[in-house]
Amino acid sequence: MLKLIRMTALTGAMILSAGAALAEYPEKPIEVIVGYSAGGGTDVMARTAAPFIEKYLGDGASVVVKNVPGASGQIGVTEVAGADPDGYTLGTFNLPGMMARTIDRKADYDRDSFTYLANVVNDPNVIVTGKNSGFDTIDKLIAAAKQDPGAITVGMSSLGGDDHFALIKLEGLIDTEFTIVPFKGSAPARTALMGGHVAMGILNISEVASFQDELNVLGVATEERSNFAPEIPTFKEQGVDLVNGAMRGFVAPAGLPDDVVAKLDGAFEQMADDPEFLAAMKATANPVEIVTGDDFKQLTSDLYDLANGVWQETPWN
Repeated sequence: MLKLIRMTALTGAMILSAGAALAEYPEKPIEVIVGYSAGGGTDVMARTAAPFIEKYLGDGASVVVKNVPGASGQIGVTEVAGADPDGYTLGTFNLPGMMARTIDRKADYDRDSFTYLANVVNDPNVIVTGKNSGFDTIDKLIAAAKQDPGAITVGMSSLGGDDHFALIKLEGLIDTEFTIVPFKGSAPARTALMGGHVAMGILNISEVASFQDELNVLGVATEERSNFAPEIPTFKEQGVDLVNGAMRGFVAPAGLPDDVVAKLDGAFEQMADDPEFLAAMKATANPVEIVTGDDFKQLTSDLYDLANGVWQETPWN
């Protein structure tokens, strides 16, 4: 009888232990590394998403955002790539910038260094002109660009980013050239545009949504009209097959256990349909587009190929 009691107790303990193991993740705070300073678009996305990731992971999950700025996000994402693949270090991931950094400089990571969890934001590109530019439609702009290739100057936030790649796509679609004028950020590019110092600009919709009285927004580079500016037609509607934007999401180190991946994927998928999350993102001018798992990895690979193709033809530094 004593032996039976001991075996029963041992079996019960094993069952409890197995249950505890299944419920272990997350058993301590999850750190999300943001490769940019606090207050920027990527940081705002991470801090807005964090409480909803906690909500859907459940079990008292805690998500802590850590800013590791520098080298256009490279320092932070390198730290993520080198972290233990246990689910307790995640990182923000920006496209195409994170892939461009593996091309235009030495990087200690590549597209296979990560477990791809979820893209969360797609901030589409827009083409804008000054109110006094004379280019108040995309057709007028294209006609002028074709008539005198290279004469139209384009302000953008940087080379090797989404603005730059949007222009490369546009040049290929309409078979002409523009002259790039890069700035240290979208705000000075927008200011130069409003001051008439450049003829057009390629920015993101979140960067111009509040400036429509001062700028002509000629189109948005999405498949469907943006909820942030539903009155602005897509380029596709206007006969130009231009779709491009800045993607912002979350990754973990490569080799994350399948059960942890499943739990995180489930949290992002539920978050995508949460009205409170969608409202919070809208309030911060972050257009939500959830792309998870293998689809996110394929998106990264496609953007790497695009960036590498551009680099081979026209290196940007």
